[in-house]
Amino acid sequence: MLILLAVLGVVLSVCSVMWAAEHSLRRTRRQTGYGRYAPWVHPRGRLAAPLNWVAGSRLLRRVCEPVPPVVFVSDLTDVIYVNYVVEAHRLAPLVPAGLELQRIGEHGDRAMLTFLSYRHGHLGPAFLGRWRRLLPSPVQSNWRIYVRHRRTGALGVYFISTAIDRTWHAVGARMAAEGLPMHVLERACLHTSEDGRIELLLAPGRGTAPDAEAHLTPLPAWPTEGPWRSAFPGYGQMLAYCVPQDRALSVQPWYERVTRQEISLGIPLGDCTALSGPVVSSAATAVIGDAEPFAFLVPRVRLRFESEQRDSV
Repeated sequence: MLILLAVLGVVLSVCSVMWAAEHSLRRTRRQTGYGRYAPWVHPRGRLAAPLNWVAGSRLLRRVCEPVPPVVFVSDLTDVIYVNYVVEAHRLAPLVPAGLELQRIGEHGDRAMLTFLSYRHGHLGPAFLGRWRRLLPSPVQSNWRIYVRHRRTGALGVYFISTAIDRTWHAVGARMAAEGLPMHVLERACLHTSEDGRIELLLAPGRGTAPDAEAHLTPLPAWPTEGPWRSAFPGYGQMLAYCVPQDRALSVQPWYERVTRQEISLGIPLGDCTALSGPVVSSAATAVIGDAEPFAFLVPRVRLRFESEQRDSV
């Protein structure tokens, strides 16, 4: 009996310390509307409540910070870029302090939001080599705006949200990467038919992942007119701007630093196929209003997460 009481006392003491540490960290790592510290809700399942706590825990993320990043590789297929050119003032409030919005257009009064969705090809650590083929290939969607580090001038993207259709991938990303605000999709569908038609569905259910539904068909050539014309003189210039963005930037003001996640994609612009068709997304509408979407496809590309670097704000 005394041993049981002693063990219980130790457990209560540990829980008290964890509770105090969690609440102390929440004073600096405060909840935000978008990004890493936006609310996180799992869409379903008996484990939803404990998963909500784990994915939103500041303490667990702090414990995982010293773990060195690992080089990850994935052979992506059906990479769908859905883009919106909007007035810059719509996106500026989403940019964290220390970064600034990349402004485009003749007068610098426009900015771009992109969500790109794709199917992984055996996402996993590069050191696994051929054994990586045993790993799953989930569907992921990254929602990003284009930013610049004010001090260094480094260009990159800032993820306002990311989502994947595997719970443990989402939780692992949140623990391992500060710049990946990964949520869980209840259901995801990314299908290309033999005639090239693409069906995309991102269904968050009751969770906090962004939603989207698109029915797209390939165009025979790059268009000469479209919503992108308000910021770019031609389709090629638009692609040259948004495709080579191989760096993710995020800010940790409690450390006064910016984190750079360096990613290698190396997509040739000639591999991009313009798409047409309807896109519906309440998550996008909440940010960009009634801006008209335009989309393009990259059939396949190898993603390689190279390194994570840190700079002072």
